[in-house]
Parts: sequence; C-alpha cells; structure tokens
Amino acid sequence: MTRPMARSLYLRHPAFALAAALAVSGCAVVGPNFQRPAPPSVTGYAMSGDAATAQAGFSAPRAGPWWKSFGPPELDRVMGEALAGNRTLAAANATLAQAQASLAAARGGLLPTLEANAGVQRQRINLSSFGFGGGGGGFPGISNNPEFNLYSVGATVSYPLDLFGGTRRRLESITARGEAIARQGDAATLVLTGQVATAAVQIAGLRAEIAALNAVIADDRQNLDLVRKAQAAGSEAEGARVGAQTQLARDEALMPPLNQLLAIARHQLALLVGKAPADWTAPDFDLDGFTPGVAVPVAIPSELVRERPDILQAEADLHAATADMGVATAALYPSINLTAALTQSSLTPEKFFDFQSTAYTIGAGIAAPLFDGGRRRAERQGAREAVKVSLATYQQTVLNAFRQVADALQALANDDAAIKADQRALDFSMANLKLARIAWQAGGTGLLPLVDAQRSANDARRTLAEVQTRKALDTIQLIIAAGANWKAT
Repeated sequence: MTRPMARSLYLRHPAFALAAALAVSGCAVVGPNFQRPAPPSVTGYAMSGDAATAQAGFSAPRAGPWWKSFGPPELDRVMGEALAGNRTLAAANATLAQAQASLAAARGGLLPTLEANAGVQRQRINLSSFGFGGGGGGFPGISNNPEFNLYSVGATVSYPLDLFGGTRRRLESITARGEAIARQGDAATLVLTGQVATAAVQIAGLRAEIAALNAVIADDRQNLDLVRKAQAAGSEAEGARVGAQTQLARDEALMPPLNQLLAIARHQLALLVGKAPADWTAPDFDLDGFTPGVAVPVAIPSELVRERPDILQAEADLHAATADMGVATAALYPSINLTAALTQSSLTPEKFFDFQSTAYTIGAGIAAPLFDGGRRRAERQGAREAVKVSLATYQQTVLNAFRQVADALQALANDDAAIKADQRALDFSMANLKLARIAWQAGGTGLLPLVDAQRSANDARRTLAEVQTRKALDTIQLIIAAGANWKAT
C-alpha cells in the first residue's frame, strides 16, 4: 500500500489509526508479579528435649507407591480398588477437569471472537409512514405497499485489547487455581492411601488383640478347670474357684467391644474402596504382614515445602490471589474493544456478492472509569488484603506440616522405646511363668500364683501387640506427613 493510500484509509477509518497506535505502543501488565515464597531456614524438626530419632531430616529419592514396601500384597490390591472406586477421589478428579475446562475458556478470551449470521425475512413496507399517502401513491406503477423477501449473510468480529494485562492476569489466576485444585487432588490421593493403610493396620491389630484375648480366655477356662479339680481333691479353697470364674467373666466381657471395633474398621475400609459393606469383604490382614520398622525417607524442611501437596496447594492459592490483585488493578484503567462487521443482503440470493449488496462497519470503543464511588479502588484494596490472607495461610500450612512431621517422628521414637520395654516385660513374665509352673508342679505353691503368672504373661503379649500396631499406625502418619510417594529399598 502506498503512503497516500494508507493516509486516505486512516482518514476515512479512524479505528484503523487507533488500532495501529495501540499496536505500536504495546501492552502493559499491571499488578505485582508472583514470587514463590522462600523455603524455611530451619534444617530439622525436633524440638530441644525431644526424644532422639535417626529418621529426622534426611531426603531420599521417591520411586513408587509406598505401601508396597510397607504392607502385604493384599494391601496393594485393596489400594488399587480404592484409587479406582473412591467417591471422594472421583469428585476431586471431576473438580480438576472442571478447572481445566475453565482455564480453556479463559484462554479463549485472549483471542478475537468471530460470529457468523444468516437469515431470511419476509417484509412489507408501509409507504404511508414515509409521508407518501396510502397505498403506493407517489410511486408510478406501485398501487399497494410492497412485499418482498430479504436475504442476508454476514460475520462479526470483536477483540478486546488487553492493554493493561487484566485478561492475562485473570488467565494467570485461573491457571494458578487449577494448579491448586490439582495439588488438592494429590493431597486427597495421599490422604486416601493413608486412610486405607490405617484401616488395614487397625484390622490386623484388632485381629491380633482378639487372638491374644482368645488365648487368655482359653487359659482362664483351663485355670478354672484346674481349680475345680484341685478343689475336688481338697487342695484349694472355694475362693480360688470364685476368683477364677470372675476373671473368666471379665476377660470374656472384653471381647464384644473388640469385635465391634473390628467391624467398624472393616466397614470403613469398604467405604474407602467405594463399596457398601454388604457388597465387599475386607481381607483378613495379619499384623505380621506389615513392616512398621521400615525407614521412612523424610525430606529436610526446605525440600518438604516443595513436595508436600497441601503446601503446594497453599502456594498456588497465593499465586492466584496475587494475580487477582493484577486483575483489580487493571480495572482502574481504560478498556478498548475493536469490532468489525460485514453483511451481504439482497432481495435474491444470487445477488449476495454484488458490491451494491455489501455493508460493513469498523470501529473501536473505549471505556474509562471516571467515577464509581471508589468501588474499583476498594476492590483493589480487597485484593491486596486477600494476598495477605493467602500468605498467612501458606505460612500456617508450612508450620502445621512441620508439627505433623515432628509429632510422627517423636511418636516412632517413643514407640521404639515402648516396644523394647514391653518386650523385656514379656520376657520377664514368661520366665516368671516358667518358674511358677515348676513350683506348682513340685507342690511348693498353690494354683493361684501360677494363674497370676500366666495372666501377667498374657497381658504382656496383648500390650506388645498393641504397641506394635501403634507403631505401624505412626509409620503411616509419618509417611503422610512427609507428603512423599516413595518405595523403600
């Protein structure tokens, strides 16, 4: 195009001149750019005076599902069912898909909008409304108001110029919120795996307690039978029989609550898998199938904040809030919208593309806030405060993560100490039982000391099973607190 022709076009169509000037001046993006929070400076989790643990504050590579090294093959099978059928996880996945659709829609807002239209109308012109009298008066050959068909086809294009980056900041916000939802899904998956493993360990632990209690009840019945025989021989008093019967009744009363807890754990596992209790049967997990002593790789604090899903979710929420502040800032500035329309209309379709049938419009509109009672500035201030809220929430999430890791590490350290103490107690009680049995068989003591020794040994077995279960549960808590998907070697 020659320079005179271009000048003529700009003079006839000022919208072209405005668009060209804006293109030359470029676009700005207002509002603060998001800066990822710096990692914490602390290097460990333990408080001064906490029990020492060798697992505090070291990193290890992540390489697959953690439960395969922690539990038996049945756990892996149940975990697969839960990941496929859990309704809460399905809702989280659907929410993520919804966010992705919103992001795609927002991206479309950065592109021009093009719409096509076509139509046909039957029209009758009232010539008298133009001052020509009734009928077709004033027009030779026309005695009545004319009737005809009008055919039209055209297209309209609209493009909002993102001069100050409001649309791009909105897209940035939606992207960050989609990231937050994705991290929320990761957290839901991690929590679900922890809940499934917890239910499995509870089933195994309760079955171990029930087995130990059954052994105690069997011993009680055997002791009662021995007392009765000794009483018949005249070597035991009536009080021994009553005491043995009382102890049997007390131990039998402990069984229904354990059976109820086992039923609850099995029903909970069915819920996590996404099944009704009547439609699914939980495996009979054994406590020996789990490895509560597996070394859990725990990242140092600076790495934990880059890996734990809920922290990453809080970070994404902070990013979105920062972008929203840019959106609110851009609203303080003018907005420009470019439009163009082309229409072909004629009384007959074959004349659509004649020059005389062509009509078009090209324009640009600008809207600038002059007075709104301070609404836009208040909205920007609100967005600024929302950033502060998100930052405080992020920092609180980090602190809570550190506390959970510290709690789990100390729990494992105390579990180890309790297991050692309970194992010593079991060894001593078994040695005492052996001596009591020898003394009773030699006639040196009555039956009650042997019964007491046997009871102490049985209680020690149950206590050891309980603390072993607790250590397995605390191991799961540490895995979830560490936010890692790992496989021990």
